[in-house]
Amino acid sequence: MIVGAGQAGGETAIRLRQLGYAGPVTLIGEEPLPPYQRPPLSKAYLSGALPLERLLLKPEEAYAEENIVLLKGAPVVWLDRAQKRVRLQGGRELPYETLVLATGSRARALPVAGADLPGVHLLRSAADVDAIRAELGTARRMVVIGAGYIGLETAAVVRKMGLEVTVIEAAPRPLARVTSPEMSGFFLDVHTAAGVRFALSAQAAVIKGDERVRAVGLVDGEEIPCDIVVAGIGIIPETSLAEAAGLHVHNGITVDRFARTSDPAIYAVGDCVSRPLVHYGREGRLESVHNAIEGGKIAAAMIAGQPPPAEEVPWFWSDQYDLKLQIAGLFNGYDETVLRGSPAERSFALFYLKEGRLIALDAVNRGAEFLGGKRLIEKGASVAPAALSDMSKPFKDIMTAALASQ
Repeated sequence: MIVGAGQAGGETAIRLRQLGYAGPVTLIGEEPLPPYQRPPLSKAYLSGALPLERLLLKPEEAYAEENIVLLKGAPVVWLDRAQKRVRLQGGRELPYETLVLATGSRARALPVAGADLPGVHLLRSAADVDAIRAELGTARRMVVIGAGYIGLETAAVVRKMGLEVTVIEAAPRPLARVTSPEMSGFFLDVHTAAGVRFALSAQAAVIKGDERVRAVGLVDGEEIPCDIVVAGIGIIPETSLAEAAGLHVHNGITVDRFARTSDPAIYAVGDCVSRPLVHYGREGRLESVHNAIEGGKIAAAMIAGQPPPAEEVPWFWSDQYDLKLQIAGLFNGYDETVLRGSPAERSFALFYLKEGRLIALDAVNRGAEFLGGKRLIEKGASVAPAALSDMSKPFKDIMTAALASQ
């Protein structure tokens, strides 16, 4: 039984069948849709370039063809570990032998007065985006609260539609939690050149309006007029079911390298877990497609009695305007950066080193550096800064030489 029909839950169910698991598989989701991808929500789906059916991991009929029972719109409200049963909203109970928790996360709500006004939106689900899109045709001014990936992707999409956009961010720079000041500055310049206005080191104090939103008031007293507000201020791992059942939880449901929780009959995957980050020697929680897919593969392999795949270096991506940002690794703790390429030409990579070892990189429109750098990080390679920045050589040659010297 898999509780949670997002990317991680869907991946687990599909992979079980691919690995030859012949037992019953039940996939239970809260939303009225079969498993779908979330990253395009603030990108191509928001813009209308990607239809709903292309969001889906598989057509709905594929689950029946694979003998997977898909229960949609069925929140699980209770987990009884002693009796190995779950209870759905409405009272129906279902037994399990092995359980996979893929409960994901929920958008962090705006903690200000007026957040419940019409025209104020979170962006986490397809239904959220549908509600936003329904208002874009008549809106002229949008306020985006939060300058993380979700916020900046949303700003890029709606600015291209012609709306006036203001981004409010509590930190002194955009993307402060996920990248370096150099990369933050690049994206700040890109958005500013596109006409996006920023209020940095600023905090929303109140959302004003009568029948619907008309302005966002800041702590310093400034008031920003708007017709629509989208908040992207982070997510909260959905661990309430696990906590109530007595599983070990610390910044997510705690799992080992094999996706096993503190209960041997229960696995957990996706946004809701804190897992070993084997390339960095610590535990942590990842919010990414990579994490969802990899966790699903590992849990499915363990349940099917197959060897699990080796863990990849964490990877992420973001599309903004004509820019594809691809990230490999985790930059925390770096002590040196190396630039390759030209930010002015909107094609470059920024490498993060710690004691000479490559630990992460951000690549903007540089696919070769992303793929090659990701492999170097996986191998724990040390690379001379001069070699990384040498544009006279293809990056593949630099990668090959670095690996050969390990």
